[in-house]
Amino acid sequence: MATEGTKFQINYKLNDGTLINLYAATVTELESGLADLSMNAMNIRATGLELSGSTSAPTVASIADAFNATPVAAPAGNNACRHGAMSYREGVNASGKPWKGYMCPAPKGATDKCEPIWVR
Repeated sequence: MATEGTKFQINYKLNDGTLINLYAATVTELESGLADLSMNAMNIRATGLELSGSTSAPTVASIADAFNATPVAAPAGNNACRHGAMSYREGVNASGKPWKGYMCPAPKGATDKCEPIWVR
């Protein structure tokens, strides 16, 4: 639910009518929330099916359609993207806040470079 500190709001409506709302007070919070949604997209869809009484498991095509996404084959294993195994990195940003996450192995500046998977 939006609070007084909410500066960003993103709403998704899936084909089955499911509403997903993301609220954030900062860009960092927004990026983290979007990463969390991305990592849990299949769980969100499966839960919707389960709650609706459907017994069929979601297909890649139905999930891609619900999120208006294009499925991309990724190497087996956690923290991998279409370019291969993502590397774990840690650091401190310009304002002194520590960060950590998994980074795409595509070359810097590549137009199809995947977004990092941030670790909280």
